Amino acid sequence: MKKVLIFGNSGSGKSTLAKKLSKLEGLAHLDLDSLAWMENQPLTRRPLVASELEIKNFVSANEAWVIEGCYSDLLLLATPFANELIFMNLPINICIENARQRPWEPHKYPSKKAQDANLDMLIDWIEQYETRDDTFSAKAHKALYDNFAGTKTEIVINQ
Repeated sequence: MKKVLIFGNSGSGKSTLAKKLSKLEGLAHLDLDSLAWMENQPLTRRPLVASELEIKNFVSANEAWVIEGCYSDLLLLATPFANELIFMNLPINICIENARQRPWEPHKYPSKKAQDANLDMLIDWIEQYETRDDTFSAKAHKALYDNFAGTKTEIVINQ
């Protein structure tokens, strides 16, 4: 059974690929955005223990799945259950353009206008991917990729 983790910078195409795999291969889909943040407090992370419980419940309830997100700390909790890993390592400028073209995500924002109000902040955050030193950084993603023992693919577009 396929158990896939997809990760990378914001705007790298994680959600798009996860949705396609889910539909084509009948995989259950978990977007880590749905469990990483406190409700009604969009800039406050939930306790790691609470997110870990939801991840374990998801992998226990589904034989085949895809989990996607930019949270290396949460992805690391799912790696013991995964047999495949996909690192969406796209250039920053492509991630920014994808963010600009992103359709409304009703599971994250009450309206397209509310989503677009955060666009400048998101673009700044995307631009810092290579220089940040946090769970969302290129450094953390590369370490996750390098340390995974199963099947792994790095999607790279050279410019």
